[in-house]
Amino acid sequence: MTELTFTHEADASRYTLHRGTDLVSVLDYRDDGRTVAMTRAYTVPTFRGHGYAGEIVDRAVAEIERSGDRQVSPVCWYVADWFAAHPSRGAVLQQRA
Repeated sequence: MTELTFTHEADASRYTLHRGTDLVSVLDYRDDGRTVAMTRAYTVPTFRGHGYAGEIVDRAVAEIERSGDRQVSPVCWYVADWFAAHPSRGAVLQQRA
C-alpha cells in the first residue's frame, strides 16, 4: 500500500492528504485564533470509498489536540458526523453558548 502524507497548508487554510503523489483529500478551515471552523471535507471522486475523508479529519483533529490552543467548530456535515462517531475526541469541540 502506498504511504499517506498529511500536510497542513496554513497559508491556504487547509489540510491535505496525498497517497504517493496523488492528492486524495482536502479539509478546508477558517481559524480565528480561538476556533478552527472546519468548513469542507472533500475527497477527489476517483479516491472515494477508501476512508480518506475520515483519515484527514482524524489527523487534523489530532494536530489541533496536540497544540491545545484551539477548539473545533464542525461546520461541515462530514466533520460533524465524524465527531458523532468519535465521542472520545469531543473535548476539542467548541462549546455552544
